[in-house]
Amino acid sequence: MDTISALEKATRNKKTIGAGLNVLRYVALTIWLVFAIFPLFWMLICSLKSDAEVVSTVFKFTPTISNYQVVLFRQDSNFILAFFQNFIVSGGAILLTVLVGVPAAYAFARYDFKNKEGWAFQILSFKFAPEILVILPVFMIFQRLKLYDTYFGLIWVYQLITMPLLIWVVRGYFEDISVEIEQAAQLDGYTWYEVFFKILLPLIKPGLVAAGLLAFIFAWNSFTFPLILSGTRVQTITITSLRFLASDSVHYGQVAVAALIAVLPEIIICLFIQKHLVRGLSFGAVKG
Repeated sequence: MDTISALEKATRNKKTIGAGLNVLRYVALTIWLVFAIFPLFWMLICSLKSDAEVVSTVFKFTPTISNYQVVLFRQDSNFILAFFQNFIVSGGAILLTVLVGVPAAYAFARYDFKNKEGWAFQILSFKFAPEILVILPVFMIFQRLKLYDTYFGLIWVYQLITMPLLIWVVRGYFEDISVEIEQAAQLDGYTWYEVFFKILLPLIKPGLVAAGLLAFIFAWNSFTFPLILSGTRVQTITITSLRFLASDSVHYGQVAVAALIAVLPEIIICLFIQKHLVRGLSFGAVKG
């Protein structure tokens, strides 16, 4: 009886400790959730304030939609046009990156050629190089080739941002797939193209989605390249948002509206592909 009582007591203590740990876990997750969402909440509050209330009040204010009217509907704002132009440039950059980067990543993962790692590191160095370091020669090249202030020009130069990231991430996923899978499929009569599109691409889809999303975020938020390489015909929202920073004052409410609208596509895309994103970011983290 004493042994049974001791076991029951130990079991109750274990359950109590487990319940306490679960409570601590939920409290920690709640604190982290508040920490992560608070910037968006604060931008929303600032977007509903006048410029005077932004600096004089915290939560007690009179809501107004005048900032949204100025940003979205004022004729000289052009924010909506810049929003769609940013989609065209960023989406086009990611499409080109995927079409070129995935085969390049496969080549780096599967084939051995002279100075392979040197070429791979050279591609990666483009991501690490400061944009301001290459902007002047790129600007002169764009002027000569008539690519200045064009969609294709920005899509092409964005490859310096998006291509290295996607190649290096997707290369790791290809390397984690056994070569025997491809060989077995070819023995069954599959051509190389069928193996690549029907077997390999579905296997790397989580990683491709994660890398594509990160590349899209970098392209969407790019500032230096569109600032120098675009003019009046093609503008991104990162450049158009500067219009709300006057020479003598800052329209905080309008800047908050622009920032809030600019971040919405990234949030919406993350919510729609979060399953693939989580699998892609965690794939290969635990190896048995």
